[in-house]
Amino acid sequence: MNIATPPQVSTNTLRDAIVRHLCYSFGREPDFAGLEDWRMALSYAIRDHIADSWFRAAGTARREGAKRVYYLSMEFLIGRLLEDGIVNLGLVDQAREALAALGQDYDTVLADEPDAALGNGGLGRLAACFLESLSTLGCPAYGYGIRYEHGLFRQSFQGGRQIEAPETWLLQRHAWEFERPEALFRIGFGGEIEETGGKVLWHPAEHVDAEAYDTPIVGWQGKWANTLRLWSAKASDPFDLPAFNRGDFAAAAQPEALARTISRVLYPDDTTEQGRELRLKQEFFLVAAALRDILARFDKEHSDIRKLPEKVAIQLNDTHPAVAGPELVRILHDERSLPFEEAMEIARGCLSYTNHTLLPEALESWGEDLFGRLLPRHLQIADLIDNAHYEANPSRTQSMRADHQVKMGQLSFVMAHKVNGVSALHTELMKETVFSELHRLHPERIVNQTNGVTPRRWLLACNPRLSELITETIGDGWVADLERLRELEPAIEDAAWRERFDAAKRANKVDLSNWMAEAQGVSVNPDAMFDVQIKRMHEYKRQHLNILETIALWQEMKDAPNADWTPRVVLFAGKAAPGYAFAKDIIRLINDVAAVLNADPETGGKLQVLFLPNYNVTLAERLIPAADLSEQISTAGKEASGTGNMKFALNGAMTIGTLDGANVEIREHVGAENFFLFGMTASDVTERRKIESHAAKAIEADPRLARALQAVRGGAFSPDEVDRYTHVADNIAGADYFLVASDFTEYWRASREADAAFRDPATWIRKAALNTARSGWFSSDRTIRGYMQDIWAARSYLSD
Repeated sequence: MNIATPPQVSTNTLRDAIVRHLCYSFGREPDFAGLEDWRMALSYAIRDHIADSWFRAAGTARREGAKRVYYLSMEFLIGRLLEDGIVNLGLVDQAREALAALGQDYDTVLADEPDAALGNGGLGRLAACFLESLSTLGCPAYGYGIRYEHGLFRQSFQGGRQIEAPETWLLQRHAWEFERPEALFRIGFGGEIEETGGKVLWHPAEHVDAEAYDTPIVGWQGKWANTLRLWSAKASDPFDLPAFNRGDFAAAAQPEALARTISRVLYPDDTTEQGRELRLKQEFFLVAAALRDILARFDKEHSDIRKLPEKVAIQLNDTHPAVAGPELVRILHDERSLPFEEAMEIARGCLSYTNHTLLPEALESWGEDLFGRLLPRHLQIADLIDNAHYEANPSRTQSMRADHQVKMGQLSFVMAHKVNGVSALHTELMKETVFSELHRLHPERIVNQTNGVTPRRWLLACNPRLSELITETIGDGWVADLERLRELEPAIEDAAWRERFDAAKRANKVDLSNWMAEAQGVSVNPDAMFDVQIKRMHEYKRQHLNILETIALWQEMKDAPNADWTPRVVLFAGKAAPGYAFAKDIIRLINDVAAVLNADPETGGKLQVLFLPNYNVTLAERLIPAADLSEQISTAGKEASGTGNMKFALNGAMTIGTLDGANVEIREHVGAENFFLFGMTASDVTERRKIESHAAKAIEADPRLARALQAVRGGAFSPDEVDRYTHVADNIAGADYFLVASDFTEYWRASREADAAFRDPATWIRKAALNTARSGWFSSDRTIRGYMQDIWAARSYLSD
């Protein structure tokens, strides 16, 4: 199918569209418009062109009877969309010139847009990259998620502690969504089950309405745009008028308030029973609304429900949407009257599941009491699925219903026709550990699809200086075919080219330094090594290993202040879940260490530490182009893939890391000599945990580690509360499940290797540039082509 390239837009045409929207969409004369007015007017002018692509793509999918991909995810960390749209439409110069002609600064207008608070970490950012790549490749698709009013939370620090406040991103006007009140579905919870005349009927006791909001996601060059459909929860009966007339105003508003809790906050704290119930409600709300919508679209275009797998591919992004299996079976069997076995097979033909973790606690399990109370029919169906699977596989020893739980990882596996890991190592570990028995029973089911990132946002848009140098050197074909970055390798051998590469990096570091001075009130040396660890806070990601090494380095610097130390600026960013006390303590420790180190006159110019608050996509876009060293230091076998590691390498940062997740493949692609490797392998980790007192032995063998831990334990960074971090030191010196102590010595060695390499600029720049040139394989376009071919049986509707 030939899809026409969108027509070129002149500066004057775009300028006139901005003024038209300013006046007639927002009722503002240019002389009286504020910054938000200009941002909204520009957004609407850009949105007009995206909508043209959106309508053409939807029409093509309908006419062709296309198979659609439906991507279900609790998170879509889409960040800001204005620059994304401008870049993908190729309108950067026109937008900049049009605004200048109207007396407005392009960068200032773009910076007014808030980040959409629809995710937390890699899970949501991966989903966003995938949607953009699906559009770039012209594959008809919908993303389904929840329209969180307050996101996860807005992070700030008080006395070093993480403080959580609502992330009220919708208080500012949002240009990109289209409300769809006609796409309204009633979602049930609780109630009773009736068996009559051979049929089973579920009669929910409680209902909420799911209302759709659509955001178009445009691909490169604006040739195709897909839809992100987010659901907002509303009360089915929003107002109790009799209660109001009795004067009980709080009771009158209660139905709406209770219903809206479902779409208020991402990942409510699950340390309480109420929090766990809300999480399960959120997951079913998303799944039930999405499946209703998918089936309504299918019914408009097709008549035979048995053909559903030929036209519908549903991808479950982690276990959060796992209840899609029982719900789809329920609809097909209870409502569409298909035999149960056939309903299961049709559902399985549609469903596939991406596993993102080997951590047992992250493979969700729900107590049968809670699950049965909220979803009584689905508990029955989960039992029937489990029994049917056992009958077909009598050698099975593990049940998805063991210990009075509903195990969502196993349910997802059993109800999917394909299950994929997200890096080569992770996929093999899935087969050997969490899904070993299911893999033995279904050896064809697990496949690998190593993650990727969109180069449009994570190089072209966020790093214009480097992008301009690349395009000048090899043309712009790399934007849609990232593996063409390999063509840079001859240029990298030219000293003059490397100087330009280094100049782009230093300018990015100056920009970040200036921003930190303005936003954080801290001045840093842009010629120091920028050593960056940005990711959600978790023990397996080992931010505490990083800060321990930093403490040890500070102590060594104080011992030998006149030695030739490599100046370092150690940058952290990331949020800890509200109920994750240990991770929050690590944040406070890092901030307390920063306060001491940054005030030390002996080392202040050589070693600084900053924890930047409220990590989001926009902050990542500032940090990644400026990074020299990328910290990817998870305990081997725990990180499924990672995508930050790919973004850093793509932007010319060197990686210090373990053989974990996609680090393994990054090292293979960029070259072992261009990667600072340390630490145990996944198999080493398993063996080390068998050794009694392994942490104590590691501490005894490394005086630097012992001294750093003693400083933490002894209150060197918390003199007002000496024992504040005793439990942190005890954790590392005791069970140390994530092997901080055991990997410390190797981490110190690799860090000093990085220091030495950084002091040789010619060698460092060449290695950094080779990281960029050899990271092309890590494009989400490549990943999505793999899903299309190996999992979804979907195709592109763009001509080559």
